[in-house]
Parts: sequence; structure tokens; C-alpha cells
Amino acid sequence: MGKSSGSRLDNPQLRKPQRFHHIAVPRIGGLAIVLSLWFIPLWWVALGLGAQARLTALVLLCALPAFLGGFIEDLTGSVPPRGRLAATMMAAVMAFLLVDAAITRTSIPGLDWLVSYPAGALALTVFSVAGIANSVNIIDGFNGLASMCVMLMLGAIAYVGFQVDDVLIATLAVASIGAVLGFFVWNFPAGMIFLGDGGAYFLGFVVAEFSILLLVRNPEVSPLFPLLVCVYPAFETVFSIYRRWFLRQQPAAMPDGIHLHSLIYRRAMRWAVGGNGSKALARKNSMTSPVLWVLCMASIVPATLFWADTRLLAGFLLLFSCSYVALYWRIVRFRAPRIIRLLGERTRPFSEGDNSSS
Repeated sequence: MGKSSGSRLDNPQLRKPQRFHHIAVPRIGGLAIVLSLWFIPLWWVALGLGAQARLTALVLLCALPAFLGGFIEDLTGSVPPRGRLAATMMAAVMAFLLVDAAITRTSIPGLDWLVSYPAGALALTVFSVAGIANSVNIIDGFNGLASMCVMLMLGAIAYVGFQVDDVLIATLAVASIGAVLGFFVWNFPAGMIFLGDGGAYFLGFVVAEFSILLLVRNPEVSPLFPLLVCVYPAFETVFSIYRRWFLRQQPAAMPDGIHLHSLIYRRAMRWAVGGNGSKALARKNSMTSPVLWVLCMASIVPATLFWADTRLLAGFLLLFSCSYVALYWRIVRFRAPRIIRLLGERTRPFSEGDNSSS
């Protein structure tokens, strides 16, 4: 896939309500990330670490259905959301069976009883992995947004992995950061290539599986640690379902353009910056992402600092949820916090005078 010279209205992909790009861009960034990660088991083999190589290869094999479901959609546009979700659930079942990536403790009353049974553990694991993978795909709407958030999540996993002397999981997380960083430099800020659904589902799956394996291998890590690490995209998904299903009486899976990142773009960045040329539009797109990076870090930083303290992690989960809802309702009522408006204003010198056609 390559760039198209057609207009936004001529391209059905660009007419979708959740899309904000004005030219067609290759959506195969996920393929490069997947291929680069396959060098990790080869590296383990070269070091004579067969057990590590086997586990890594199995995790990557399990990830293939999640990646292929999205990648085929990127190439053909023929895989509906339910199909991609089903493929990711299949990947989670494979990881449950092949590498024992199972959620067996939650520190949540009721759920701990449920996961004490194999069927309950399987159900919660599949639900969680598919949910995180889908949530990363939901926030993949602006240059650098999903990829940077994933790198921050992987950084937290790597830090805790080193803290508990789990070199395998820490190394896998660091290596994955390197793979995503190679994509990031081409995606942000210019948007020369996109993750695509394949890349987003794959990265969400990897983050979820590394988190589960960290818990399985290290009982001292609180089960709320990965939940707080991933709470931004996860809460975005839950809130979107609530907003569509209960407030707007629409199907929960129906795409729309009023996610938090969409509102920040439309009501802070888009109107704060003058000019409608292609360069100005690209910068407006890219300047939306740093605002959401800060929001993502608001949960990742306390998760990283207090990874073993379940009570504190639960408190930060509640604080983040309340803060997200408050921020959303302020922006939807055109009362964006001053700091967000100032970020939009700071892009003006780079955009004024850019009146080139998009």
C-alpha cells in the first residue's frame, strides 16, 4: 500500500468518522515490528538460552492470529471488528494453553474466586487480552499516540521485571520498545507510515501477555499493576461502550469521532492553530498526541512506583477514572483546561502562512 493522490472524499478509509488524516498512508508499520521481534528468539539461541528462545517464539506464534486479523483488514478492508476481536481471542486462548499465560489472581473480591477455576481463569484471561488489544487499536488515531503509549507501558513492565530479577520478561519488554521506536521515528510527527489494525492489535496483545507472564512468574507483583499501566486505553474503551450503548442508544461497536483524543484534536488543537494546508493539518494531528501521552503517564508513573502495593494501586485506579471522566465532560462542553489550549496555541508559529492545498 502506498500514498494516494486522491482527495479525502475519494478514499473510503479517510471518510471514516474516527480518521483524521487527509492523505492515504501505508498501514503496514505493524509488519516491520512483528518481523523485527522474531530476531529475539534467534538471539536467545545464539546465546545458548534455549528455554528463553522457546518461550519467546511461542508468544510470537500465539500473537499471529491477532496480527493477521488486523493486517488483512489493513490490506483488504474486509475484516469486521468482530472478526478481529475473535482472532485476538483465539490468540489469547493459544497463549493460555501453550505458555501458561493465565490470570489466576486479581485482588478483586469475586474475581479471585472465579479465576480459582480453570474455566474462570481462561474466560477472564481471554476477555482481558482481547480487551487490551482492542483498546490499543481504539487510541491509534493520531501520529505517535498508540506507539508512544505502548512504549511507556512496556517501559513500566521492563522496570518491574528488572526489580524482581525477571530478566526474560524485562528483556522482552526492552527489545519490544526498540522495535516500536524504529516505527515511531517514521510515524511521529510526519505520519509517513501507520501501525494499522494489525500493528495495533499485535502491540496490545504483546503488552497484555507480557503483563500476565510477569504476574505468573512473580507473585510479589500486584495484579493491579498491569491494570493501572493499561488503564488509559482500557478505560477509553469501557467509557466508549457506555457512551454509545447507554447514552446514545447505539451499538457498542459502532465507530464514532468523539473519543477523548478526537475531542482534543477538534476542540483544542484544530481550532487553536490557523491554516488548513497539509503541513498545518499534519502538525495539528501530531500535537494532539503529547497531551494524551501525559494522560497515559499519569497512570503509568504511580503504577511503576508502587507496583507491589495493591491498596495504593486501587486508589490511583479510582483517581484516574474520575479524572478521565471530568476531563472528558469539560472538553465536550467546550471548557478544555487552559494547559491544553496553551499547547494548541504554541503550534501557531509553525502553521501560520501554510495555505498549501491538502
